[in-house]
Amino acid sequence: MKVIVLGAGLLGVATAWYLAEDGHEVTVIDRQAAPAMETSFANGGQISACHAAPWANPGMPLQVAKWLGREDAPLLWRLRADPAQWAWGMRFLVECSAARARKNTIDILRLALYSREKLRMLRQQLRLEYDQLTRGILHFYTDEQEFAVATSQASLMREFGCERVVKEPLECLAIEPALIGSSVPIVGGTYTADDESGDAHKFTQSLAQHCKEIGVSFVFGKTIKALEVEGECVARVRLGDGTCLTGDAFVVALGSWSPILLKTVGMGIQVYPAKGYSITVPLDKHSVAPTVSLTDDGQKIVISRLGNRLRVAGTAEFAGYDASINKARCAAILNRFRSVFPRAIEGDNYEVWAGLRPATPNNVPLIGRAKFDNLFVNTGHGTLGWTMACGSGQLIAHLVAGRAPEIDPTPYRFLK
Repeated sequence: MKVIVLGAGLLGVATAWYLAEDGHEVTVIDRQAAPAMETSFANGGQISACHAAPWANPGMPLQVAKWLGREDAPLLWRLRADPAQWAWGMRFLVECSAARARKNTIDILRLALYSREKLRMLRQQLRLEYDQLTRGILHFYTDEQEFAVATSQASLMREFGCERVVKEPLECLAIEPALIGSSVPIVGGTYTADDESGDAHKFTQSLAQHCKEIGVSFVFGKTIKALEVEGECVARVRLGDGTCLTGDAFVVALGSWSPILLKTVGMGIQVYPAKGYSITVPLDKHSVAPTVSLTDDGQKIVISRLGNRLRVAGTAEFAGYDASINKARCAAILNRFRSVFPRAIEGDNYEVWAGLRPATPNNVPLIGRAKFDNLFVNTGHGTLGWTMACGSGQLIAHLVAGRAPEIDPTPYRFLK
């Protein structure tokens, strides 16, 4: 079939690869000049099945209420006159029950584990290099109550196949000695040896090149305006310059902008942008910086070593489609990082970035057939787009081909 993939970020390029491997004629369209120039450009760098616990959990509503009005809050909700934001927020509250949080954790974890294995297979097949490290991910805690919650979450994840092991403070320091210099006491941690890290931007650009080598066409610098329907199928996609491209099937992988395009065919999905920030630090021989990928759960910050750089990323800001950089939030990330790793950064030699991550209320992505038989959606991965990209792309390829997927696709259908 002739398949049009809309979006050249991690999810779009991974989808294109698996579709092309299946023998389809694939075209990828993106408004940027190259792959992975928006949400996938400078993310946290983690392939983290261990991070499967959703934001929506029984303790989160009270926590968000405490954070309201704080510019440096790990999760900041900027109230707007936006019906989509309010609808998303109401559904988020529904998903905060203990039963829903447990189910969502399991659904996220299954896809994350599947995707991690697909990534490894792809890396070996194509000999991909993207500053990857396979030294695991350590979640560290500086609050006893948060550590107790994490211990419970780790037990659930082990039950469903993720070896997230609880560690005492000294064990955390042994895994990552750079934590020894922290001015904030480490009260414990959890460690997943099978998780990884790497540069998502490098990965996506490399994979896109391999896509081209097996026949995938890329159309860059073109704004996607609308999908157009004939009868019971999507017939074409209309671009900003008025041109149209036809296809037998269409995959919407536009991240936070997916709901906007889907409205052109009368379809609504509960995906809302969650702005995240990152700081990229060049390292030299004097830097005392971590080499194991870390998650500071309490502050919603992740830290990854990417070759001779360190990526510090995180927080979530619900402010619509505003991708501007808030200096107070960047300062909060930097101050927290410096309190834990006081000798990693010298002066102001770093770069800041912000991107919009497509989030569903329950953090479970939307992957599958949409309103029309030939329309598919691959979005809503939130902070786990890098973690879930390969598995999501393979799942879409199976669905487009009409084959039985290797994992149950039911949990990733659209919220009702």
